[in-house]
Amino acid sequence: MPGRKLYGTVIVTYRCNARCNMCNCYLYPTKASEEITLDDIKKLPEMKFVNVTGGEPFVRQDLPEIVAVLAEKSDRVVISTNGYFTSRILDLCRRFPKVGIRISIEGLEKTNDAIRGIPDGFNRGYGTLKMLVEMKHPDVGFGMTIQDMNAEDLIPLYRLSAELNMEFATGTLHNSFYFKKTDNKIVNRLKVAQNIEKLINELLESNSPKKWFRAYFNHGLINYIYGQPRLLPCGMSNDAFFIDPYCDVIPCNGMAEKAVMGNLHNQSWDEIWHSEQANRVRERVRKCDRNCWMIGSASPAMHKHIWRPALWIIKHKGLKGGHYSLTENDFIAQQPRNT
Repeated sequence: MPGRKLYGTVIVTYRCNARCNMCNCYLYPTKASEEITLDDIKKLPEMKFVNVTGGEPFVRQDLPEIVAVLAEKSDRVVISTNGYFTSRILDLCRRFPKVGIRISIEGLEKTNDAIRGIPDGFNRGYGTLKMLVEMKHPDVGFGMTIQDMNAEDLIPLYRLSAELNMEFATGTLHNSFYFKKTDNKIVNRLKVAQNIEKLINELLESNSPKKWFRAYFNHGLINYIYGQPRLLPCGMSNDAFFIDPYCDVIPCNGMAEKAVMGNLHNQSWDEIWHSEQANRVRERVRKCDRNCWMIGSASPAMHKHIWRPALWIIKHKGLKGGHYSLTENDFIAQQPRNT
């Protein structure tokens, strides 16, 4: 629908059946009785894109009803899941054939199961993906949070996704109130960056413009891992928002401490979005120095400042013949080689 510009993320629960090493969300689960309701979700604004996440969103029995409301409000709905609840996922996709599904897979079988802490988690998640492909669901993919433990699985996983014609999303470790973590850290930055470099070059070598833009996003991951300023301005709280299971509207999930613009259970959307409290939060965001590079904030920025990634793509697809090298980044050359 013309005029839809906002990017939204709805965190429907903090309950989770996974025990991921990079997220302690499962230690602080919400109670089903206190989570955002369907009536609350109906108060959300119209959006260009909405991601449904958790915790594990498929623990909610009313997720299909939530998706039905969001599908009316948003041009595109994507659900992030660990893929464990196969029958629930397949049933939902039969009902909503346009909904996107992104299953978190953190490496090949041994690595994934060690990181995510779900017995037989790789086979459950990958099995769900294959079933979705077999039923010809049009928007299927998996995502990987890159860290020391799984960096060497990055290219094999990407190639697996390419063979199955799936989307392949990436991220890296962050610390924040959302993840309930302060000790996430990449120790061997060079090794991790070298594997991301390989991915960037495979993406650039493809014939898909969408993959070229993903190459730029992964360039931003290297930039973040080495502690550099964001490649693009952060527009969270203006162009995008999150809402958590308690109905608190927040700018993002990357801050050290939660910044609340308002509560949708007690207020209307307009009362929150145009409030003085929201403006105070926006000022905090403008001064934020965390330099996060997560898809929730990077994607809206890439769309808003599309000429920046476009010029980077032209440079690397044209002038550099589809090649990217870590040596282009001066800050990497200045780092000790064992970090």
